[in-house]
Amino acid sequence: MPARRLQMRKIREVLRLKHERGLSHQAVAGACGVGVGTVNRYLQRAAQCGLVWPLPAELDDAALDARLFRRPAPVQDRARPDCAYIHRERKRDGVTLQLLWEEYLQVHSNGYRYTQFCEIYHQWVRRLRPSMRQVHRAGEKTFIDFSGKRPSLVDRRTGELRPVELFVAVLGASSFTYAEATATQQLPDWVNAHIRMVEYFGGATTLWIPDQLKSAITRPCRYEAGVNRSYEDLAAHYGAVVLPARPRKPRDKAAVENTVLIAQRWILARLRNRTFFELGPLNQAIRVLLDELNDRPMQKLGISRRAQYEQLDRPALRPLPATRYVLAQWKLCRVNIDYHVEVERHFYSVPYQLVREQVEVRYTTNTVEVFHRDKRIASHRRRYDRQPSTVAEHMPSAHRAHAEWTPSRLIRWANTVGPETGKLVSRILESRPHPEQGYRACLGIIEQGRRYGNIRLEAACARALSLGSCRYHTVKNILTAGQDRLPIEPPAETNPTPAHDNIRGADYYAAATTTKEDRC
Repeated sequence: MPARRLQMRKIREVLRLKHERGLSHQAVAGACGVGVGTVNRYLQRAAQCGLVWPLPAELDDAALDARLFRRPAPVQDRARPDCAYIHRERKRDGVTLQLLWEEYLQVHSNGYRYTQFCEIYHQWVRRLRPSMRQVHRAGEKTFIDFSGKRPSLVDRRTGELRPVELFVAVLGASSFTYAEATATQQLPDWVNAHIRMVEYFGGATTLWIPDQLKSAITRPCRYEAGVNRSYEDLAAHYGAVVLPARPRKPRDKAAVENTVLIAQRWILARLRNRTFFELGPLNQAIRVLLDELNDRPMQKLGISRRAQYEQLDRPALRPLPATRYVLAQWKLCRVNIDYHVEVERHFYSVPYQLVREQVEVRYTTNTVEVFHRDKRIASHRRRYDRQPSTVAEHMPSAHRAHAEWTPSRLIRWANTVGPETGKLVSRILESRPHPEQGYRACLGIIEQGRRYGNIRLEAACARALSLGSCRYHTVKNILTAGQDRLPIEPPAETNPTPAHDNIRGADYYAAATTTKEDRC
C-alpha cells in the first residue's frame, strides 16, 4: 500500500540521519516531518530487532516491515460468528451486539474478541443489498405500496384488457409479504386491502409507512403530511400510526420497494400467460404464489420469510380487535339554509342553529354521523333514496308544528269543533290532488277558530256547506260579515211543471210506443 511504503521510507531516513549524520532526535523529527516520539519509537524497534546502519541491501520494504512490526500469526481454529443469525436477532427488542457477542463466547470460549466480532458482522452487512441495511424492530413497521407494473383482467364481452392494481405490503423485521389485486387505488379499495392485510398477518405493527398517494394523504408534504381522516380511523382501529414516507425518497420504504420488485418477478411474471376475467380468481392465483414466496428461503439469510415471521414479528404484533373495521368516509359540508347536509345525493338534518356552519360528516354503509368542532351533533341511519332524513328535534318550533300536521290529525281536530267543521275539512282535503295542498287552508280555518271561537266557526262551516263552497275564504268572509249568526234558510222548493196542452209528459210517449208496437 502507498501509505505503508511511505512509512518504510521515513524509517530508513530516520536511521540514516541518526546513525550516519549523528543528528539529534528533534532535528531528525523536523527533517522527516514526524514527531519526536515517533523517531524514538522507530529507533527502539530497530535496536530490538538488531538492525544497524547501513541496512543490508537485500532487506526490502516488505522484509523491513516484517522485522520491525511483527504480528501474531492468525488463529485458524476460531469459530466465525453466524452473521445471518446475528442480523435476525438484532431485530428483536433490546438485543445488542454486546449481548450476542457474550452469547457467542459462551459457546466458543476461544472465539473472537468484541471488536473483531463486530467487524466481521459489519463486513457481512456491507455485502447485503442497500435496501436491506436498515435494522427494523420486530412488530414495529409495515411498508405499503402499489406496484408500478399491474396485472390485467379481460372483458368477457369485448376481450379488452382492463388493468387493475397490485397492492403490496411487507413487515420490516421479517420481510413477510402480502399482496393482492384491487380494482383501483381509491379509498375503499385501499382500506379494504389493509383490512385483509392485517388479517393475513394475524395482527398489526406499530407503524404503517405508505407512499404519499392520494387515497392515504390529503396534503403531501415532506415534513408534515396530512393523512386522510378515514385512513387515520382505520389505523387507530388496529392500534397503528400512519407515518408516510417522504416524497421521492424511496429509501424511506426501501423494504417495500425491493418487495414490489420481487412480487413483479415472482407473481406477475408467472401469471403473464394466464387469463382472468374477475378479481376473485386472480387473487386466488396470487395467494398460491404468495405462500410459495413466503416459504422460499432467502438467498442471503438462508431462512424463509415465514420462518422469520414466526420468530420475530408474530409474537410482537398487536392482536386484532374483536370487530372488523367498517369503512367510514369523511366529508366536509356546510349546513344549508334548510338545516340539512348532503351526502351522496341524500339530505340529513342537523340542529337548525348550525345553518351555514361547516361540519364534518362521517358515513358508513349503515350510519351517517355529523360532527361540529369534534362533537357529534346528529346521527342518522344511512339511506339511499331521495326523501330527506329529518329529525323533529332539529327543526325550529314553527317548522316542527307544521310538520306534525297530517290529514287524519286535521280531521280529528275539526271533529272536536263540530261535525260541520269536520265535514268541511274532509271535503277540502278530498278536493285537492294531494292532501298536503289543503293543509294551509285547514290551518287557516284553525286560526279562525282561535279568533272567533269554536261555536261561531261551526256555524260558519255549516253555512259554507249549505252554499256548496268548501273554501277557506268562504268561511273567513262569513265570519267577518257575521253571517254565521243568521239562520240558514232551507233551500227553495222547485216549481212543478205547469199544465199545458203543448206539454205532453212521459205518459204520452209511453202510449205512443205501445200503439206502434200493436200495429207491427
